[in-house]
Amino acid sequence: MDAIALAIPFFFLLMGLELAWSAWSRSRPGWSSRTVYRFNDFIANMGCGIGSQIVGAFTKTMIFAAYLWTFDNWRLFTLPNTALTWMVAFVAVDMLYYWFHRLSHEVNFLWAAHVVHHQSEEYNLSVALRQSWWQGLFSWWFYLPLAMLGVHPVVIVTVGAVNTLYQFWIHTKAIDRMGPLEWVFNTPSHHRVHHGSDPKYIDRNHAGTLIVWDKLFGTFQREEEEPVYGITTPLRTWDPLTANFSYWGELIQLARRSKGWRNKVLVFLKPPGWRPQELGGRVYAEQKDRDTHTKFETEVPRSWTFAAALQFIALVAVTSFFLFQQHTLSTATQWMLAVVILWWVMELGVLMNGQRWALLSGTIRSVLLIGITATIGLTMPHLLVMATMMLLMLPFIPAWRQRPTPVV
Repeated sequence: MDAIALAIPFFFLLMGLELAWSAWSRSRPGWSSRTVYRFNDFIANMGCGIGSQIVGAFTKTMIFAAYLWTFDNWRLFTLPNTALTWMVAFVAVDMLYYWFHRLSHEVNFLWAAHVVHHQSEEYNLSVALRQSWWQGLFSWWFYLPLAMLGVHPVVIVTVGAVNTLYQFWIHTKAIDRMGPLEWVFNTPSHHRVHHGSDPKYIDRNHAGTLIVWDKLFGTFQREEEEPVYGITTPLRTWDPLTANFSYWGELIQLARRSKGWRNKVLVFLKPPGWRPQELGGRVYAEQKDRDTHTKFETEVPRSWTFAAALQFIALVAVTSFFLFQQHTLSTATQWMLAVVILWWVMELGVLMNGQRWALLSGTIRSVLLIGITATIGLTMPHLLVMATMMLLMLPFIPAWRQRPTPVV
């Protein structure tokens, strides 16, 4: 998890290069479809990713402790710290990731913790960072058998981070087919299929690094026409909080409407789209009409976008401080700062929805963040941060004077 946090600057560098490629390609005849970034979608993706890192900051110690306890008390073998052990661990983690990922598409309660990653109707590198806040709580126990077989927890966590980092670059349209590499490795072409909502693309290409698992277990699908990205029922909001809780709410409501405890339990264990017979039976995805399909969109005044951009830059800075300095903060400060960051990402999402109360929320949240900074200390760096936060509140003033276009 620390490796992923360290990679944040490289993520932004590569997203910048992809954005430049998108701008360049739009100028070429017939390449208009290569426009891959929308600011509101980018803010929503990053909000989900930031929230995932914040939640992970509180759970990573527990997860590592569970691996370590299993390794110390239940391991059957003691594997040497050799290159061969690392290679075997890499292949094993990749295979177990395949099965976790596949089940996350085939079991409703796991899908509820994974659906966030698929909600974007775009396909770009920021989508790689659009992660569920809860998926880490469901994925770690898939790798516990490795600790029982004698793989040290440091190896498990490190190899898992490499597997996750590999998957960042395949979330792009900038790279087409890659020839013989596609026989073995997961590539942008393979993974574009995985993010498609077309019936023939759904629940295909679950691989992390090696596409051989999909070919071996019968879930491989070659990319034909470009997919229609997203989920079968679009989310229709940029709010990361709604993104992470909405499907859980749908499952709970469906369970309440289902008759009998068996059906109530099956709601969480069956595949997405499953319904009891008395509620109509399973619903299957239909092919969206490519000619009439429109993506969810909102229009907000430029002053709102400008304010959101400045706030986002500050949010990234505060989040980076939290991730790298968490160990130096008191428990109370950690929790207060975490709540403020999650509040912040929600606020930017509803601001992109065109909801004016986000401007008031931003003012209150800024004052609270200034207060937290003051409790940490009144040294010159802290005073500079407080002054910066005050300056970042100024764009809210002209934003109040403009009203957004209603959500479409």
